[in-house]
Amino acid sequence: MNFESVKNSLVLEAEKAGLKEYEIYFMESGGTSAETLKGEISSFTSEVSGGISFRCIVGSKMGSASTELFDEKEMSALVARAIENAKNIESDDKAVIFEGSDKYATPEIPKFEEKSTSELKTIALGLHEKTYAQSEYIADGTAAFVMQNNTKIVLLNSHGLELSSEVGVAGVGVQAVVSKDGESQSAFAIEEGFDADADDMPKNVVADALAKIGAGELESGKYDIILSGKRMKDLISAFSSAFSGRSANLGLSLLKGKEGQAIASECVTLIDDPLYSGSAMQTAFDGEGVATYTKNVIENGVLKTLLYDIASADKIGAVSTGNGQRASYSSPVSVAPYRFYIAPGSADDEELLISLGNGIYITELQGLHAGANAVTGDFSIQSAGFRVRDGKKCEAVKSFTIAGNFFELLKSIEALSSEVKFGFPSGFTVFGAPDILVRNMSIAGK
Repeated sequence: MNFESVKNSLVLEAEKAGLKEYEIYFMESGGTSAETLKGEISSFTSEVSGGISFRCIVGSKMGSASTELFDEKEMSALVARAIENAKNIESDDKAVIFEGSDKYATPEIPKFEEKSTSELKTIALGLHEKTYAQSEYIADGTAAFVMQNNTKIVLLNSHGLELSSEVGVAGVGVQAVVSKDGESQSAFAIEEGFDADADDMPKNVVADALAKIGAGELESGKYDIILSGKRMKDLISAFSSAFSGRSANLGLSLLKGKEGQAIASECVTLIDDPLYSGSAMQTAFDGEGVATYTKNVIENGVLKTLLYDIASADKIGAVSTGNGQRASYSSPVSVAPYRFYIAPGSADDEELLISLGNGIYITELQGLHAGANAVTGDFSIQSAGFRVRDGKKCEAVKSFTIAGNFFELLKSIEALSSEVKFGFPSGFTVFGAPDILVRNMSIAGK
């Protein structure tokens, strides 16, 4: 039973049931990946998954049900389950089947050339070989990884709204393990696209691992620091729920009621961009059919808006920001950002180090989510990095803990580097940040 037949069957069943407002949401994903170990392909996976969700309004409540079975009998049962679920739901969220936005963007999504099984294996083995070639100290555990994934989404409803999108993402990764002078260290990197099978990625990852060998310890105290963009984007990820209007409505965000107020340094602009140019994961609509758009969540330090889906916006008399995402066809709508990043500053890496003078360049945060409280903003995180003396990165340091508050950290940012480091997409969400300079960070060392 193809999707067109499924759609027609569901519409017919909805009409039989006397439903006036309903929605059909279809998602299908297919992906392949290959991983290496000890010079060979250690694993290869290929899978296709998908399903359909049906939502409807019964009385004033929204009911939903989902399935992976695409046959006529199941479509009838799907509608019946959704109706029954609506009768039993206890949520006080306003039930809305969205009629549609006035205008939707047409994103220019780059298309990657899908690789065959043999091509994926060749790329993975090539990365593996180049990683081993970087140093005589490479040890077992070193591995390479390559993946590709395509996703198709269709959303349609009883108001005549019909939207669809197709996106695809590819990525490569390297895990380097080194052993020298009786000590082992590792480093990892993952990047979008297939282009990272050049020498730079293996070289940089091995260099990162070797740089940790012989790391010393710090005395406890207050230090000026640079937090690398790769780690700052991890902090943003850990505290991203604070920017959710749904969290604010539930009293789970200290940003509740602070729109229009300064909450960060003037040099900080935090952007949510579902249409980021060049991104493989762009979308013109969210999981409820609301048009997405680029927005400054923080602009020059001022909180301009939180992120809302339809229900969370309705509770405060606002409108959705187009951030009602669905992780899968069967997932409920939840508030989530898209390409969520701090805009870059003007200083290159060398200039930022010179501005720091003496301090610590932090390159690792360990156990981040366990050591971060998204409600209060407090964090205490095991860290590692490098000493900086006279604006120069020096010896590695390890086993120290940085402690502070995320919201205070935003206010304390003095300068930003000119390059944003992005993570790897999880669905339509990806976090990014430049290196940031902060003074007087509390560090617990030896």
